[in-house]
Amino acid sequence: MSWIDTISGMSWEDVQHILNRYEALGPLPGIVATFVEAFLPILPLIAIVIANVNAYGLWEGALLSWIGVVAGAMCVFLFFRRFGGRFRGFVERKYPRTKKFIEWVEHRGFTPVFVLACFPFTPSAFVNIVAGISKLPVRVFLIATLLGKAIMILIVSLAGHDLGNLLKTPWKLVLVAVMLVVIWFMGRKLEARYTR
Repeated sequence: MSWIDTISGMSWEDVQHILNRYEALGPLPGIVATFVEAFLPILPLIAIVIANVNAYGLWEGALLSWIGVVAGAMCVFLFFRRFGGRFRGFVERKYPRTKKFIEWVEHRGFTPVFVLACFPFTPSAFVNIVAGISKLPVRVFLIATLLGKAIMILIVSLAGHDLGNLLKTPWKLVLVAVMLVVIWFMGRKLEARYTR
């Protein structure tokens, strides 16, 4: 269990040290790090995004993180869409409450995936798996993930790029909280458009 504790307890400085060791590979380590997190949710996504931003610069680091996160989410989603038919029955029998959650995702479609993708502390692997075993259209999942992860990566990148200054200026923390509320309202509006 010690290697799990080591990986899950990594700070952004630890991740940045690893990225620096493989800087000869260009942007690939920044993409791969966030891609792998989709399959190993014990990896600290926030630390990886902050390390990417500090290693590659604000905009390039955010873009690389976004590409990796979305690609990883799509791979998990498509894997469970292809092979998760029996898994859904098993999950619903073993954990009866998950049936309501899966049906909620199917019924509400865009909004749950979008809003959950916007929040940095959401268990995204769980959301990707549930969306994969549900009847949610691939297009709706892709658009919700692209937009939601873009907002999440942007918030984490802006906060992590100048972490010391963020803690000294509480108004920036309030701004992040307001952005999260706005995200929720945007999700409701977009749901109406994509679930017609």
